[in-house]
Amino acid sequence: MTHVTIRDVALRDGLQIEKPVTLEQKLALLDAVVATGVTEIEATAFVSPSKVPAMADAAELATELSRYPDVAFSALVASQNGVKRALAAGFDSVEYVVAATDGFSRANVGRSTDEAVAAIPEIVEMGHDGGAAVEIAIATVWDCPFDGPTPIERVQRVVDAAVAGGADRIMIADTIGTAVPSRVTAVVEAIAPLIGDLPLSCHFHNTRGAGLASAYAAVSAGVTRLDASTGGLGGCPFAPGATGNIATEDLVYLLRDSGITVDVDLERAIAAAAVAQRVVGHDLPSALLAAGDRGH
Repeated sequence: MTHVTIRDVALRDGLQIEKPVTLEQKLALLDAVVATGVTEIEATAFVSPSKVPAMADAAELATELSRYPDVAFSALVASQNGVKRALAAGFDSVEYVVAATDGFSRANVGRSTDEAVAAIPEIVEMGHDGGAAVEIAIATVWDCPFDGPTPIERVQRVVDAAVAGGADRIMIADTIGTAVPSRVTAVVEAIAPLIGDLPLSCHFHNTRGAGLASAYAAVSAGVTRLDASTGGLGGCPFAPGATGNIATEDLVYLLRDSGITVDVDLERAIAAAAVAQRVVGHDLPSALLAAGDRGH
């Protein structure tokens, strides 16, 4: 029986485009997410507070994470300075984001894909010297809101650079929610020979309603690590109208009833989605939050 590890990203990717909430509210959400049984959580991002004010309390949040010794926490970074800040805050796992397209890369971090790729060896070395694992998170793998469809060769070049640079894990992201199952399978099959034994994760958004189908296609192609966000919280600032990440509870329902094991308890995941909805103060797109389980 296949087991899929779900990393909940509500605290970072989920909250990053929301109006900033208090640290107390974040901790209430974190308590609820941890209670689901999830073993990995993307906790925050060490990026410019002026650009992403919702992540301005990253260091303060980090001081609270020791309360959850059974959870592996990670932080997203976009530069060498971000790595320094994450290490100083005590993180032992960082995700360095590299967009596969120049348009998105320049809009997101102010430099081209090649410039972001060139920093991979230094980022990895900094992380390893500080005792942290480094994941290369590749954005706009399928499509870019500025450059259109992403040529697979651009994704492969980033993957090659990540492997050569000593990365510990690789993640591919459907940043604006345009992937469909056949395209997911094609990309996974194209990069699988390049990564060897490195763990591969996938991150999908449900902008156009195909997020869960894409996640299932990834699992069918051999991927055993998926990102999801409690309540379907989040989205991309460069994808207007986006409905956010695939919801953790919706993904758990799909996988569980497909005979695939996960660490997350569904009823507790639905309860966590309700907490997320209260924290942000508006409705979330989670299907299970609205409809509930089917009576298991």
